[in-house]
Amino acid sequence: MTKNARRPVALITGASGGIGADLAELFARDGFDLVLVARSRDKLDDVGARLAAAHGIRSVSIEADLGEEGAAARIADETAAAGLDVDALVNNAGFGLYGAFAETDLAREREMIAVNVTALTELTKLFLPGMLARNRGWIMNVGSTASFQPGPLMAVYYATKAYVLSFSAALHRELAGTGVNVSALCPGPTATGFVDAAGMHKSKLFKRAVVMSSMDVAKLGYAALMRNRAVMVTGWMNRMTVTASKFSPRGIVTWVVMKMQEPA
Repeated sequence: MTKNARRPVALITGASGGIGADLAELFARDGFDLVLVARSRDKLDDVGARLAAAHGIRSVSIEADLGEEGAAARIADETAAAGLDVDALVNNAGFGLYGAFAETDLAREREMIAVNVTALTELTKLFLPGMLARNRGWIMNVGSTASFQPGPLMAVYYATKAYVLSFSAALHRELAGTGVNVSALCPGPTATGFVDAAGMHKSKLFKRAVVMSSMDVAKLGYAALMRNRAVMVTGWMNRMTVTASKFSPRGIVTWVVMKMQEPA
């Protein structure tokens, strides 16, 4: 590294555990400094301290609730105040809500849209210009196998993840040749805190599905991002399911998803 060179910086939301923390480890292994974002400062500090000690990188924690208005701008301001230019942005934070739409909580769904869609879009808007100016960058948006079809009993969540996939695919095309990679990571059932947060304990989907480890998902997503692969669906069974949904009538797809997500 030359005298004036700096380590690249990766900003990762939802970095206090699960896929986010595992992605932070993969970036740190490759010499990226880290900006870790989540609602729990203590957990972020623990992750950051462990990775800094293991890999000799710098880690900055930003406690933020992405469901709050102005959160993305505050994160950008705090990152700039720390003297860091973001080279890699991982929009990993997100959550779901299980239940019939007529019965689920509107306030919780508004918050879900703010986190899964609005904050993701705003953070990308704020950090992309710097990447373009430097002719180098990486943007990973974490979608889901839910991105590929409507989801009865999780209607709003599936809709937010459809946005993530569509947005990412469009950016991937817009930014071709600029030096900025864009990839949508679309995992299926993964061993994280998602099921507990979404209230999906009774759903057949997580009771019967093959559940991948968060590190296995993170490794596949990281490799896809570095290769500038537009979409990464993790796991052969998930890829088969996604492919089948593309060629099946919408009515059949929604019927199958409904059956998969009904209480066991």
